[in-house]
Amino acid sequence: MSSNAAPEGNQRGEPDARFTMANERTFLAWSRTSLALVVAGLAIAQLLPPFAGVPWGRSVIATPLILLGAVLSALSYFEWKSNQQALRRGESLGTSRLPKILASTITVIALLAGAVFIYSRVTAR
Repeated sequence: MSSNAAPEGNQRGEPDARFTMANERTFLAWSRTSLALVVAGLAIAQLLPPFAGVPWGRSVIATPLILLGAVLSALSYFEWKSNQQALRRGESLGTSRLPKILASTITVIALLAGAVFIYSRVTAR
């Protein structure tokens, strides 16, 4: 049994409040990240000057950021819920998929942004 388990005989009790609050802080951090991704996507779509010769460039960069923010928000809720249930049952927490999803998607978006930039420079000549 893990150290955050309920006392003997009370297997469905409340976990230590420190673990519950840490789980909630982690969820809120993922929520802030999600919101930042949505805001970054909207800022790119509305405030970034258009790429020369690539009228769709801003949308190609902004849309995946906004979608990633939405998906990350939903996934972070499900992870919070899963972790909270594991804490209540005294089980170990599962491995988070969120960092891998975030890192790989942002890498793809960054490569896409670089490709759009290079394409706009080549076509502008």
